[in-house]
Amino acid sequence: MNNERVDDLNLNGKKIIQNTDYFCFGIDSVLLANFVKSNSSKNVVVDLCSGSGIISVIISQKKNVRKIFSVELQDEMFDLLERNIELNNLDEVISPVKANIKEYHMDKKVDIVVCNPPYKQIGTGVENENTVKYIARHEKECTLEDVFICASRLLKQKGKLYLVHKPQRLADLIAFARKYKLEAKTLRFVYPTIDSKPSIVLIEYVYCGGNEINVLPPLIEYDENGNYTKEILDIYGSEN
Repeated sequence: MNNERVDDLNLNGKKIIQNTDYFCFGIDSVLLANFVKSNSSKNVVVDLCSGSGIISVIISQKKNVRKIFSVELQDEMFDLLERNIELNNLDEVISPVKANIKEYHMDKKVDIVVCNPPYKQIGTGVENENTVKYIARHEKECTLEDVFICASRLLKQKGKLYLVHKPQRLADLIAFARKYKLEAKTLRFVYPTIDSKPSIVLIEYVYCGGNEINVLPPLIEYDENGNYTKEILDIYGSEN
């Protein structure tokens, strides 16, 4: 198909089909997937706003889980999600779900929810004429509050939500979460370089958890020579 490419993830031979006409994943998705903690083979995970399935695929290879439900609304991205599951022979682990998170329910509560949501509020940033990209980047179909409403509906008591977002929304990221009984427990800011402002923040929430927050050391993407730092290379599993 036009403008499609297949990227090698350097991860147990797994690959991801992407289309540059739509929305290609960035480092935020990779860092979020690695930020997730799951130590039980019984854990069930829901990946909201799944896109092409990059987070689900990484979690399936790096974390101890039983099942992942990947929820995606847009037809174009859902097609990529289904094909990526098939390409990587992950049908038994990852189940694609075409749904809007505003209406998404499950019969049983789950252990973990993960989400890389749209960052931009309506009326901010450049309005992309490409509908697929616009919905992926702007809160047209999924607001930040929608994510917390859905996560609180899906999670077991003491279940965890893992989220990546912009540091500028930190007040909302804490206030909205608390409104729906999700307490921020662990934060990690990601900096492009050691002397720059943070570009994204990774947050672990606990449903009905306590109110103490642990701030981890900063994660730096590039060293003084413009190369990935050792920690980023370790996360990517590559020395090149």
